[in-house]
Amino acid sequence: MPFGFCNVPATFQRCMVAIFDDMIEESMEMFMGDFFVFGSSFDHCLRNLDRMLARCVEANLMLNWEKCHFMVKEGIVLGHKISRAGIEVDKAKIETISKHPPPTNLKSSRSFLGHASFYRWFIKEFSKISRPMTQLLDKDALFVFSEVCLRAFELLKEKLVNALILIAPDWSSPFELMCDASDFAVGVVLGQRRDKHFHPIYYASKTLNDAHEHYMTIEKELLAVVFAFDELRSYLVLSKTIVYIDHAALRYLFNKKDAKPRFIPWILLLQEFDIEIRDKKGAENVAGDHLSRLENPKREEMWDMAIGIPFLMNS
Repeated sequence: MPFGFCNVPATFQRCMVAIFDDMIEESMEMFMGDFFVFGSSFDHCLRNLDRMLARCVEANLMLNWEKCHFMVKEGIVLGHKISRAGIEVDKAKIETISKHPPPTNLKSSRSFLGHASFYRWFIKEFSKISRPMTQLLDKDALFVFSEVCLRAFELLKEKLVNALILIAPDWSSPFELMCDASDFAVGVVLGQRRDKHFHPIYYASKTLNDAHEHYMTIEKELLAVVFAFDELRSYLVLSKTIVYIDHAALRYLFNKKDAKPRFIPWILLLQEFDIEIRDKKGAENVAGDHLSRLENPKREEMWDMAIGIPFLMNS
């Protein structure tokens, strides 16, 4: 799919939305100060590009020629590589991060985490892995870059170098959520089926706080689903979503009339969405399981911050 993209000052964002209102999503997309024109073929892209440039002339909109790229099959948009294959990390930035030496002070540690966290949605268990380093940023914490921090640092670089290609969502197809809960965390993978194969769109995982750790297993399964829909609301709010979970009893929990008071806001939230629940054994639910379970005992200290969803905090 050929496309071209340009960069304009972010201060013109609202003005551009008004100028290209009838073209957005149909033949072009806008992201902050960047926009790109796309088409299903070379000729189609040319027609859309000609229409876009004519609109620029009508609106007296000036483009920076040095930041314009025409008729390309891939390009960097907002720090991500966009192509027919999907969304990838920017290899140039990842190469720079991979060569980063171990932090020697608070400033360099914060700098590394800032760069690495930009691509956290490409990496399973990002928060869990980075936890030893983020603890160094706590107020009044002494900067001691321990062996645990070094392992987290090297593992983050490894995960970034080997990050998967994520597909762009197809809004005409249903989404699929792989949800799983363990004793200490919930894991979620958002994806869609392409040619009968599951392809990831977004990875997310969070650890449980002290109160949630004491929930029953079935309650933690519901917690995982609620976290997924709250975290991924922008994807799922107007789309059909197929949810794969470990326990068939969760269906009963959704329909239970005398549910516990803390479940009521959760169930009300889920009622906003078009949800189909399907059972899947934990052993088969690999996509969700690998986010919520430790890969080896030595990484137990790498769990991330507790879930921060507002309506969960009071339950």
